[in-house]
Amino acid sequence: MSTLPNCPKCNSEYTYENGALLVCPECGHEWTPGEAAPEEGTRVWKDANGNVLQDGDTVTVIKDLKVKGASSPIKGGTKVKNIRLVEGDHDIDCRIEGFGAMQLKSEFVRKA
Repeated sequence: MSTLPNCPKCNSEYTYENGALLVCPECGHEWTPGEAAPEEGTRVWKDANGNVLQDGDTVTVIKDLKVKGASSPIKGGTKVKNIRLVEGDHDIDCRIEGFGAMQLKSEFVRKA
């Protein structure tokens, strides 16, 4: 029998190894052995590559983003400095030169 630990998120006993990670098939949580359980209510923001984002980081837009009411899109490769992370669908508040205050989704940026 396997001696793998239960999932730290949902306590499922059906965990399995996938390379260096442990995976829970019930909730989809992935973790490394020995990693502490995530605290309830604590959200972790990740970019398109899976890097953890923090307030004040600089990110790069990975694709052209259409902006309602603007004549031109935000081009891929645009650097955005000093982001602020917020709860919600668009989880990054920032200021982009030439556009002003914007809200972006973390899935469309990568950490610079």
